[in-house]
Amino acid sequence: MLADFACDPGQSRGRLHPEEESAHRSAFQRDRDRIIHSSAFRRLKHKTQVFVEHEGDYFRTRLTHSIEVGQVARTISGVLGLNSDLTEAVALAHDLGHTPFGHTGEDALAECMAPWGGFDHNAQAIKIVTMLERHYADFNGLNLTWETLEGLAKHNGPVTGDLPLALADYNARHDLELSTYASAEAQVAAIADDVAYNNHDLDDGLRAGLFNEEQIRELPIIGACYAAVDAKYPDLDFIRRRHEALRRVFGVMVEDVITESRRLITAADPHSVADVRGAGRQLVRFSPDMWADLKVIRAFFFKHMYRHWKVRRTRRKAAQIVREMFDIFFADPGMLPDGWQGWAMSGDEAKRARVIADYIAGMTDRFALDEHRKLVDPMSLG
Repeated sequence: MLADFACDPGQSRGRLHPEEESAHRSAFQRDRDRIIHSSAFRRLKHKTQVFVEHEGDYFRTRLTHSIEVGQVARTISGVLGLNSDLTEAVALAHDLGHTPFGHTGEDALAECMAPWGGFDHNAQAIKIVTMLERHYADFNGLNLTWETLEGLAKHNGPVTGDLPLALADYNARHDLELSTYASAEAQVAAIADDVAYNNHDLDDGLRAGLFNEEQIRELPIIGACYAAVDAKYPDLDFIRRRHEALRRVFGVMVEDVITESRRLITAADPHSVADVRGAGRQLVRFSPDMWADLKVIRAFFFKHMYRHWKVRRTRRKAAQIVREMFDIFFADPGMLPDGWQGWAMSGDEAKRARVIADYIAGMTDRFALDEHRKLVDPMSLG
């Protein structure tokens, strides 16, 4: 049974391009399936977050991260009485707009695009699912429901001020009511992202040797989880010990979200999804104590992981690759592949820049490394 304030697929605001609905799947299940079958979703397999694709098979990619976010989101959504299919659709699509090389690639591309409105991965995700995916006979994009698109646009809260161009363009055709909060389902997808990346950054950082167990045992939450494992399993080998501790960290975060969200929802007493959108605050969130603890953990990550000298070296090279490709293609759009050339050369400088940004943003780490090599290495004539 869904809560009164959950999104009902039978009451969906529909799609930009009307379609006959499926006899066997709800509108939100159909959205989820279209996302999973999209080219952009498959490319997440070789897009990374902190570590570059070639650095190891065990580090998370954008694809494995998105799957983890979807799993956490379905769990929380089900406990809160929400529509898990919509939650999962937003969770699986939330990273589609990311560039190669994680946030480093995004920062570099935003710098290149500064004269033409910048670059934002959330807006790029909207652009991908509404225009850049081109497989269906009747429309560009995936023609997702209003609720899924709203969740992609607003899962982190209302979008105000100057809108990224890609989001503004679509919103002018299909009003996503950007000034309100998103559905509770989209809010769950956003918090599930936080839960997943906090947990896997711990795991990936340990695997990479950027910090060790003794260091993180000094951190809130984590130290108590290690102590609980050691008390119950005093002779556990280090691999199982780490796994047992980190899955407890995972569980503590999920339990906190559920408890705090139930408290906030009870206080707000929403009786419809409209009440959630008009509540004036996120209703799905961490408790203040948990948020304070996570800030301490994130500060540790910035010092010992994101700003580690090995990571900084990789980030510098990754940013250089993105900037050099952009400059080369902008100076000579005739070097773009067939298809992209025509779009880039059919308008003014702003359009050319946006087409080049779309091309680069869609690259995987592996493809970006190879494309850059072909562009700048005199020994590569491919």
